[in-house]
Amino acid sequence: MSTVMNAPATVAPPASRRRFRPTSIGGWLVWSLVAFFFINLIALIATVVLDSFATTWFTSWIPDGFTTDWYGTAWSDFALTDVLTVTAQVAISVVVISALIGVPAAYALARRNFPGKPLVTVLFLLPILIPPITYGIPLATVLYRVHMAGSLPGVILANLVPTVPFVVLVMIPFIEQIDPKIEAAARMCGAGTATIFLRILGPLLIPGILAASILVLVRTVGMFELTFLTSGPGSSTLVVVLYDAVFGAGIRAPQEVDAMAVIYTGSMLVLLVIALRFVNPTQLVTRVGGR
Repeated sequence: MSTVMNAPATVAPPASRRRFRPTSIGGWLVWSLVAFFFINLIALIATVVLDSFATTWFTSWIPDGFTTDWYGTAWSDFALTDVLTVTAQVAISVVVISALIGVPAAYALARRNFPGKPLVTVLFLLPILIPPITYGIPLATVLYRVHMAGSLPGVILANLVPTVPFVVLVMIPFIEQIDPKIEAAARMCGAGTATIFLRILGPLLIPGILAASILVLVRTVGMFELTFLTSGPGSSTLVVVLYDAVFGAGIRAPQEVDAMAVIYTGSMLVLLVIALRFVNPTQLVTRVGGR
């Protein structure tokens, strides 16, 4: 009677050994490129911040001295109090109007089926997908013809073109997370559409409305193309004034321009921190797999 000896099975290496194996050349290259990018980004930001406090800075690694006078000079020369007031007026107006228009439109797209709905959805996405400059020039031409360009209402109207679709895109996943049976039960109890939307769906949609509003606020403050094409002397936001300070006529101290850049970057950073505090990025991703 012969005994058949089975070959021993190959033992898989421990998971810890596989996990800590040396990284491939491609992995090292990717991480090196990422590190190179962030090092240059941090160095660029640090250079602007240091130069905004520098008295003079030419050939040395650090400025010859430090001062805060450039911030006061930039604040008075560019009338930043008025500029920040205009920026706040534009941003708050765009946020409010975008929410008033975008939330009902998102509800209609999330809850209703109608002929041409895919086409309407694509039209809502176009201002977000294509660069603003492509439709900003025709839009500015129309606003100049109706004598709205160069005014505060014209700047607000131009910024509404991409922000209303953005609110719709953000709000649709929030609305779809609410069970339609809640609305059906309210209708059976005699509630009308306005009552359902204001007293039932409204409180449930507050997190989504807050998320969309904060993101629209960040987007509006940073919107350059549409604001630049439609603004005037009394309706320019901070980002447009910063551009004029860099490329406009006249000679300005680079420290003064860098001080304005730090003010703008700081305001955007504050808005971004607030947005990340209240907005969960995973909530902004629509579900995969359809309905």
